[in-house]
Amino acid sequence: MKILYAIQGTGNGHISRALEIVPHLQEKGKVDVLVSGSQWELQTPFPIKYNLHGFGFVFGKKGGVDILRTYLRMDSAKLLREIRELPVDKYDLVISDFEPVSAWACQLRKVPCIGLSNQAVTLHPLAPRPESTDHFGKLILEKYAPVTSSYGFHFRRFDDSVYTPIIGNDLRNEEITRKEHITVYLPSYSDERIINKLWHYKDLSFRIFSKKTKTAYRERNFWVLPPD
Repeated sequence: MKILYAIQGTGNGHISRALEIVPHLQEKGKVDVLVSGSQWELQTPFPIKYNLHGFGFVFGKKGGVDILRTYLRMDSAKLLREIRELPVDKYDLVISDFEPVSAWACQLRKVPCIGLSNQAVTLHPLAPRPESTDHFGKLILEKYAPVTSSYGFHFRRFDDSVYTPIIGNDLRNEEITRKEHITVYLPSYSDERIINKLWHYKDLSFRIFSKKTKTAYRERNFWVLPPD
């Protein structure tokens, strides 16, 4: 069986999930991995056959996505070319982790595409809902990476198509210890904003994993490190 596993390259969460899923898929057949976008830092133990520009989001510094920088980085001509040229019809199974190029290439060629992502849960009729609806956000979730069928991840399994989050075996098998620091990973906020919010907790030590830095540095009771 030939399998295409396509990953959204905004952030490290999709890549982290792939580190666990890809080895299981490799037991079922030959797996080609696709990543679109460039907002991730983790190393992968498997080769990436398709490293595409796609239509990735850019993290902001005040929380959420930076809409302007996302728009400026968008290259619609390249995106359409990647959709047209991706040979999804050569695969027996296409899986998309909220990845738009593979999803739309399957739509174009009438090829089934399985969605496997956190985002899939948000469209489920039984999923928890906020009091007010973000119509633009809902539109993005529906149209960004459309799939034939989907399986999602949530902290509570409220349907047969919903599973609890994937946690890597390397983490599960670690000896549990209590360290004297608090870990922070909020990639859509700047280091300065996080430090300013936590500044008055002077008796605590923090380890901030930041997408904004390439080298580790210390500022009073804050260690700031690149993602790992």
